Amino acid sequence: MSVEHHDLIHEFPELKNRIHEMKVGDKHFRRLFDEYHDLTRNIEKMEDEVTPVTTRTEEDAKVRRVHLKDELYRMLTAAA
Repeated sequence: MSVEHHDLIHEFPELKNRIHEMKVGDKHFRRLFDEYHDLTRNIEKMEDEVTPVTTRTEEDAKVRRVHLKDELYRMLTAAA
């Protein structure tokens, strides 16, 4: 199964420089950024069936990732 990449640079390539600025300058953003990427890695393992889980667990993780991505996007575009 081919896994789609969901890291923030792939999701928002036009905000690459802003992502870097926020990671360096905003501790709250950095914490959410790290949580988003940890969750993405875990979801990729679930999708590749490296980490077997129930469909519900995988779907819950994906919903959490969407919420994190939305929050990160709001942060990236609020001050830009």
